[in-house]
Amino acid sequence: MVHIDEEALRSSLQRLRQEAFDADVVAVLKRTVNAVDEVFEYSGAGIMFITESGHLAYVAASDEGGRQLEEAQAAAGQGPCYDSYVYAREIVSSDLRTDDRWPDLDVPAQVRAVAGVPLLLSGSPVGTLNVYRDQPAQWDDSDIQALRGYSGLIAEILATALAAADRGAVAEQLQYALDYRVVIERAVGYLMGAHGLAATTAFNLLRKQARDSRRRVADVAAEVLGGSTGPDADQIRDRHAPGRALTEAT
Repeated sequence: MVHIDEEALRSSLQRLRQEAFDADVVAVLKRTVNAVDEVFEYSGAGIMFITESGHLAYVAASDEGGRQLEEAQAAAGQGPCYDSYVYAREIVSSDLRTDDRWPDLDVPAQVRAVAGVPLLLSGSPVGTLNVYRDQPAQWDDSDIQALRGYSGLIAEILATALAAADRGAVAEQLQYALDYRVVIERAVGYLMGAHGLAATTAFNLLRKQARDSRRRVADVAAEVLGGSTGPDADQIRDRHAPGRALTEAT
């Protein structure tokens, strides 16, 4: 069964493009989230950006369920949105309550099926666009293509915000994400190779050390690559299990 009406998708994207540059970027992102939610009758939708501490935080969400999912993933250090950001690819789950890829995730009661795609600027992820349903559901190609269409529109809006002379807080956060993505990716790769970790586990180690030392993730990543004191290998092996497969078979 195809979930998405292609004509409704084209009409929604065209209308949002016409409106996109008539208001501040946060207002446009909120309109985009509401359009994704309403046009395709998902239970909720949201846009998340990476912060300097390595958390994914909502800049726009259609409902409280999405915000609770954000908080649960931040607390657990794992979840579909983190995987979508770290691996820069779409991630789906037909039912988070029975999905064993994120065993420490405390799933909110109203969230069951989740799908997310990365938001890319200059080829690098700066956040994710996510939707969820309140009942188990299978996601098909039309869902993913629709989310990609909206993520492309969001990327256009964000690129314009970055280029603006009078840049707001959102643009400044995006610039940080772009400037330091490479060093973070390299540090994640180093930890994966040196200690046999999954990418999300390595990323969470950087986040934890940044939080514990009250520094930015990028600064910790640069320190790891520079050969200074980094995460202890024995502690890593003791505390973290091997990574799991990312995408769910459909």
